[in-house]
Amino acid sequence: MTDSLADPHLRYPGTEPSEHSGNGSGTAAASQTGAPRDIVILGSTGSIGTQAVDVVLKNPGRFRVTALAASGGRVELLAEQAHRLGVRTVAVAREETVPALRAALGAAYGTAEPLPDLLAGPDAATELAASPCHTVLNGITGSIGLAPTLAALEAGRVLALANKESLIVGGPLVKAVAGPGQIVPVDSEHSALFQALMGGTRAEVRKLLVTASGGPFRGRSRAELADVTPREAMAHPTWDMGPVITVNSATLVNKGLEVIEAHLLYDIPFEDIQVVVHPQSAVHSMVEFTDGSTLAQCGPPDMRLPIALGLGWPERVPDAGPVFSWTEAMSWDFFPLDEEAFPSVPLACRVGALGGTAPAVFNAANEECVEAFLAGRLPFTGIVDTVAAVVEEHGTPDGTGLTLPDVLAAETWARARARELAARSATATAEARA
Repeated sequence: MTDSLADPHLRYPGTEPSEHSGNGSGTAAASQTGAPRDIVILGSTGSIGTQAVDVVLKNPGRFRVTALAASGGRVELLAEQAHRLGVRTVAVAREETVPALRAALGAAYGTAEPLPDLLAGPDAATELAASPCHTVLNGITGSIGLAPTLAALEAGRVLALANKESLIVGGPLVKAVAGPGQIVPVDSEHSALFQALMGGTRAEVRKLLVTASGGPFRGRSRAELADVTPREAMAHPTWDMGPVITVNSATLVNKGLEVIEAHLLYDIPFEDIQVVVHPQSAVHSMVEFTDGSTLAQCGPPDMRLPIALGLGWPERVPDAGPVFSWTEAMSWDFFPLDEEAFPSVPLACRVGALGGTAPAVFNAANEECVEAFLAGRLPFTGIVDTVAAVVEEHGTPDGTGLTLPDVLAAETWARARARELAARSATATAEARA
């Protein structure tokens, strides 16, 4: 597993700035003294971030949050988190929210306590990602999480990665700076693979089996998906997530992204990664080994367990999440993926195999199409159709090395093109109804 970005057989210690030598060496002060592990949480007011705060508050002797970063859309919650955790620094991406955040911090802290330092702007989370700590939890949604991911890795931090877009759009960039064992995956599927892979060596792995709930539209044909509404798409049967991820789960784009991420994290060829539909979301993913054994990681659908593992690795955090009641009857089902109704997974595999800027184009176009769908400007089936059209128009990337400007330029083009095609689709639909 030594060629993998995420390797459960390796232990990356985490470094402080004074100890970092640029090659992944060093030992965190927390591991030497038994003090709480210092954590930075990026995206603290989102789904991953709020659950991470819950994990930390339940384990005050184990974790200590030094800084929080958020977009700025929920300043009251951010101020409350900062006060409860006693952080040193708070950051927001949207500078216009600073006055509201200062007022919220003042209300939360009162006049007797000093306020934390405040950073603002699009680079604030990236600055925090390199700040002194042991582990950075990247729970930001979207490709804006790439720069913080790179900053945390370059600074020698352990990266608990929930921001899959970091790998999707910038896989080669991440691979270039990540040390062996430096990334611990936090997505439930990749955390499950991470745990199951402990059962064997890289040479013994035959296949990765990534489970999917099937979303709210499992079993429907493509024709039956044509008139799906945003409200229906947001009604995920097992997980409570943000709007973009929830819609991505309904289209199974999220599963396509996870296949690309699994390929990059574990260095397994796309042909050896299979999606299996599992409605109960109890088996979070599986690894099939060459002798025929299949190891599965199971648990109730609750993100606190993979979050806690990401923060505490290589140790487990007791009682991090709920457990099954084995005294009650239950059954689990597994179905093959209907690629005709949900073509996003084979499209993602093709995009991942193309590499270069193709994954960035795929991801950016999808984000724009999801926004258009939620706003009523694009039909549900139009999401993946439009993404496929943008990917096709982008063509095959050249073979030169990928750079961050390449990624940003490809994303900018893909977003603009997706908006154009979505607007054209909206006009055509309106004319057809007239």
